[in-house]
Amino acid sequence: MGGGARYPYPKHVWTPSGGWWSRPANWKSNTAITFAGILAVAYGVWTVSAEREVSRCPVCVRWVVQQCGGNFLLL
Repeated sequence: MGGGARYPYPKHVWTPSGGWWSRPANWKSNTAITFAGILAVAYGVWTVSAEREVSRCPVCVRWVVQQCGGNFLLL
């Protein structure tokens, strides 16, 4: 099943993806570490963005749903 038997391939070729039939033994831990790194960077960007966010009205007393696409006012 798949594409036939594995054939001899050149050993001197380097590829960033691992080459032919790459199945590293620690792929699960590599994936978890990469995912954790992506989450850490996303959290950092989110935090900095929230700190630097500027509101259009200096003192917002009530939240207006109309600004978010709704059609009623919350008091």
